Amino acid sequence: MRTLMTIGAVSAFVALGMTATAAISETLRLGDFQSTSHIVSKEGTSRWMQAVEEAAGGAVSFQHFPSQQAAKSKAQLDAVNNGILDAALLGALYHAESLPLNSVVGLPGFYGSAQQGTEALQAMLEEGPLREELLASGVTPIFGFVLPPYQVLAKERLGMPEEWAALDIRTSGSTQAMTARSMGAVGISIPGPEVYTAVERGRLDAVLFPLASVPGYKLNEVVSHISTNGSFGGYSFIMVVRSDLFESLPEEVRTAMVDLGRETALHVAKAQDESVEGLISQWQSEGIDTYQFSEDELAALRDSMKLVSQDWLDRIGSDGAEAVLETYRDLTAN
Repeated sequence: MRTLMTIGAVSAFVALGMTATAAISETLRLGDFQSTSHIVSKEGTSRWMQAVEEAAGGAVSFQHFPSQQAAKSKAQLDAVNNGILDAALLGALYHAESLPLNSVVGLPGFYGSAQQGTEALQAMLEEGPLREELLASGVTPIFGFVLPPYQVLAKERLGMPEEWAALDIRTSGSTQAMTARSMGAVGISIPGPEVYTAVERGRLDAVLFPLASVPGYKLNEVVSHISTNGSFGGYSFIMVVRSDLFESLPEEVRTAMVDLGRETALHVAKAQDESVEGLISQWQSEGIDTYQFSEDELAALRDSMKLVSQDWLDRIGSDGAEAVLETYRDLTAN
């Protein structure tokens, strides 16, 4: 079995297993809207559950409900609060109404890799408004990570904002729809499984999508140009446990969850970045134009997309939103 534990952690957690097992035996029902074959599950959720179970020595185990088996993606947070689930891997943008500040990760023009975005998110979940917002919603954040930044997939190469004018582009959520509009395009919401057919039949001119998720939908079969260095928004996952339950667990178990979560977050981020590198090589061999925007194109795109951050601030209408955006900007600046 694989484990995320360092040598130092092993000694501490062996002791934990010997003492905590006698005190409790807790099975946590964990909800997840990803399938177990997705990289987010294989290198993230499943890996973390296994590591925690090993560290706790039987004190804690998980009953996993992937692929929306216990609750739909938009209902995961409610399911935890209502006691249907004890924990869940939330897609933060699905809960933008309940967790508006946490939707900051959806803004375009910030992080350039999953690792960079994950390090920023982790820092903001450990202390500050994003953490406080989750706690106020009845759940405790354990760890968080992001998908690689969204890129544009199209049948024609897209660069300067004027080349996007009046195009129909598949977007995910209101923030990404605003991203498309900021460049003169039309954002269209279409479920992931339907995107392939929509592109194939000409209903969509382009798609904003994270590259690590492209193989799951086979979109490389219906596009001929894929950008690799854009940043058209992000997507964050946050592992949460119902706060009253989390606080009832022994301190050693809580520490194990958080420490192993931190390691898992960085691991799944690196795994996604590495998978993107391999996918780009594969697509190039298939004759797909995988291209980088020029510095002039990036500057023009960033300038157009500034409107999206202001729109987000206006929609949030919270005194703390500007501080959150500034912190996020600082953490993703390098």
